[in-house]
Amino acid sequence: MIHRRTVLMTGAALTGALGSAGLLAPAMAEPAQAGELDPTTIPQFEQAMPVPQVLEPVCDLGLTSYYDVAMREADAEILPGRKTRVYTFNGNFPGPVIKATSGRRVLVRQTNRLGVSTSIHLHGAHVPESSDGSPMDLIAPGGGSKIYTYPNNQPHANLWFHDHAHHQESETVYRGLTGFYLLTDDVEKNLNLPSGAYDVPIALRDARFDDSGQLIYSMGDFMKRHVLMANGKAWPYFEVAARKYRFRLFNTANLRFYTLQLSDGSSFQQIGSDGGLLEKPLDVTSVSLSPGERADIVIDFSKYAAGTRLILTNTGGLLPGEPVDQLGRVLQFRVTAPVTDRSTVPSTLRKLPALGSATVSRDFVLSMDETGATMDAFINGKSFDMDRVDTEIEYGATEIWNVRNANLYTPHNFHMHLVQFRVLERNGKPVTSGPESGLKDTVPLQPGETVKLQATFTGYEGTYVYHCHMFDHASMGMMANFRVRKPSLRRG
Repeated sequence: MIHRRTVLMTGAALTGALGSAGLLAPAMAEPAQAGELDPTTIPQFEQAMPVPQVLEPVCDLGLTSYYDVAMREADAEILPGRKTRVYTFNGNFPGPVIKATSGRRVLVRQTNRLGVSTSIHLHGAHVPESSDGSPMDLIAPGGGSKIYTYPNNQPHANLWFHDHAHHQESETVYRGLTGFYLLTDDVEKNLNLPSGAYDVPIALRDARFDDSGQLIYSMGDFMKRHVLMANGKAWPYFEVAARKYRFRLFNTANLRFYTLQLSDGSSFQQIGSDGGLLEKPLDVTSVSLSPGERADIVIDFSKYAAGTRLILTNTGGLLPGEPVDQLGRVLQFRVTAPVTDRSTVPSTLRKLPALGSATVSRDFVLSMDETGATMDAFINGKSFDMDRVDTEIEYGATEIWNVRNANLYTPHNFHMHLVQFRVLERNGKPVTSGPESGLKDTVPLQPGETVKLQATFTGYEGTYVYHCHMFDHASMGMMANFRVRKPSLRRG
């Protein structure tokens, strides 16, 4: 059951705006309840962070790679010495990696051996409607299967796949149903970025456990999820040689926002976001990620002596009284001896495609009831209905979408299927540089914020969705359909 007050407290916590938060709820951590594991008893930095397993295709024929994946339950050691039951792809927790190349097709047969229906969405991908993972295009539990076709006719990008079954995705993703999909191309391959063992994807999320080490799921209980995880381990460590590493960061949490930095405050480079590399690397001291967003960073550990220990910290969404020792720490880097490093981060990474001229402008308002009277969430005043098309788009059109968060306390974000977009403005100010200047598919909106986005709808016709990627908000109705059609197919 969704507890409305908890959802509102969640929103207040995420804003980071302490004055607004005070209007909703006391800013203090809630103690562990009877039968719930106290996070302070979990040892930190005792488990090594695993590198996700790369899946091998069952066969390669011409320009197509074929994968066979089964969704099933498995036991994972998230907490030291304890086994936790989770949902997985092929038994992998964290989810596995599929490596793909632009111009080379991938077919994935997903077989559902779980007890609930699923629908697998490749987040950020340009795919036909039949393989998009629509919220109601379900794979039956107990052995149902579906073949997803990914043409990969888009540039390199850090994509990920997850369940998207409406009203189910909040819990199935929380229980582990996510995986990585790293799409590369010649532009990326021809750069001399850190690679191989020095190119590491990391899935970030939070969780809550009972005293037997099992996950506790309750929609909207964000403020009780005090265990932070990196690649499926609670507060792990990761050994790094004294050289450059590329880390591809994925926020796979249901609701939590992250702001990540190194414990010594030193700078590193951000080289990419959702839709691949930025045009130029950025020297930054932190990166921020809302649920579903990605950041591609390079950290040079060569300046540290062997034996140095650094913590990747989190300052996002913490309120006074919340446990900084838990929510403020993500993982520990342990620096070992130097090794030869011939990798470089060039001053120019890629050339982004020209924006083109937009011919249509639309407005979208995200909102949810903050009075506590209902549990409804809306886009443009309407709750999601799979049988209703909310936005008709002409195939090939370039459009500007003005997206506003109308809430006073609750943050949202906005994810669009089918296409990558560009962020033109945030709160009326042009976005010409920085982490939002690249190709994006998910963008955060704090209360009262507005973003102006531009996208071109080409490649495929059909019905797709746009929604808040805070899974609980989408499940509550903050989602809508858009349909792309060529003019000759219009009726009436």
